[in-house]
Amino acid sequence: MAGVSGVGLSWSSNISLCPVPKPSPASRPVSSVVKMAVSVEKKPFSLQKSEEIFTAAKELMPGGVNSPVRAFKSVGGQPIVFDSVKGSRMWDVDGNEYIDYVGSWGPAIIGHADDKVNSALIETLKKGTSFGAPCLLENILAEMVIEAVPSIEMVRFVNSGTEACMGALRLARAFTGHEKIIKFEGCYHGHADPFLVKAGSGVATLGLPDSPGVPKGATFETLTSPYNDAETVKSLFESNKGEIAAVILEPVVGNAGFIPPKPDFLSFLRQITKDNGALLIFDEVMTGFRLAFGGAQEYFGITPDLTTLGKIIGGGLPVGAYGGRRDIMEMVAPAGPMYQAGTLSGNPLAMTAGIHTLRRLKEAGCYEYLDKITGDLVRGILDAGRDAGHEMSGGFIRGMFGFFFMEGPVYNFGDAKKSDTAKFARFYRGMLEEGVYFAPSQFEAGFTSLAHTAHDIEQTVEAAKRIFQRI
Repeated sequence: MAGVSGVGLSWSSNISLCPVPKPSPASRPVSSVVKMAVSVEKKPFSLQKSEEIFTAAKELMPGGVNSPVRAFKSVGGQPIVFDSVKGSRMWDVDGNEYIDYVGSWGPAIIGHADDKVNSALIETLKKGTSFGAPCLLENILAEMVIEAVPSIEMVRFVNSGTEACMGALRLARAFTGHEKIIKFEGCYHGHADPFLVKAGSGVATLGLPDSPGVPKGATFETLTSPYNDAETVKSLFESNKGEIAAVILEPVVGNAGFIPPKPDFLSFLRQITKDNGALLIFDEVMTGFRLAFGGAQEYFGITPDLTTLGKIIGGGLPVGAYGGRRDIMEMVAPAGPMYQAGTLSGNPLAMTAGIHTLRRLKEAGCYEYLDKITGDLVRGILDAGRDAGHEMSGGFIRGMFGFFFMEGPVYNFGDAKKSDTAKFARFYRGMLEEGVYFAPSQFEAGFTSLAHTAHDIEQTVEAAKRIFQRI
């Protein structure tokens, strides 16, 4: 296991590194080569074009964005409008260059705009962008997923993580004949009605909708518990005997900041679901193929009944999947009676990008490399913050990380909310001006990629040192 103090994980070295050549100027867009050449001379940081484009966008799209977290509501200012990406870097419309630790919220694990993936996409594009019918590429990616992920014996491809979680939930209810589910505060499983539930002390046994437009009836069967809280889970099973279809969770939380499970928490969930005839669902949309080639379930050695996937298996294109035991998956239409469909599911472009991304991740030493660079990054940031007098905690596993402006440990979303979010916002804005792009929220995990170099990490830590002294 890998991590830093404050989250109960220990980091190990003694690794062999996956060779990761730094992208050459020739492999970048011509415009980005020019940008790199002038970036040596520090120019005043300006977001004038981004601001102009975003001002126009607000008249065209709700809030000016197509996903709320992009709007910079929690960090202040206006969002950055990007123009191009390559490797570990991003360039905005104003010509500013950034080291990227968002990675399109996780998919870019081998780096942005990988040459081999792009070449494969071009060849597939020549054959067509969508068939609406079976293609061989679906078989190839399905075989790779089944071979890699311990819980998956059959898989169904969809178009997003939200779709995957919707399908898995409906399947769990169909298979068990029960309707209630347990989810955890701070775990995000997409924007489907049953998952949009506010957790907390007042709603420990009854789901209350967290968004206008979600009827109470859609969340009535959603039970909630703080993450890492075995006692609450026990009480929910005791008070709802024979009624719970499934427990669903992010095995490592990435939507409340980076929060790993306590020792034995996942094994506890595995046992209590078995004892009560419920299914255990791992939402590995973030952790799948990131913590290990077989995901968090391989990393922790816990096999759920169903798994949801996304992000990495599409290599940057829209994709999702859910899979699990054969006897459960054969409930899905047309093999069984549980209906779920999608016109663009198994899209040839998404399948191609996923296949070539997973092939790269199978190369020896890749996960050890992610472990090394992410550990260097997180330890560097935490040390720099503490040296400057800030309370800090955080951790990492392989290519996933997070940190809080507070003393640890952080076991759940309630703990995470004690972080100094105002200080995070100041830190965030400062790091943008230094050319470092983190997720624009204290409550989102960060991601590294195989394209990140030791120089990227050093540059980021040095920038953090300067900002910590200013805030």
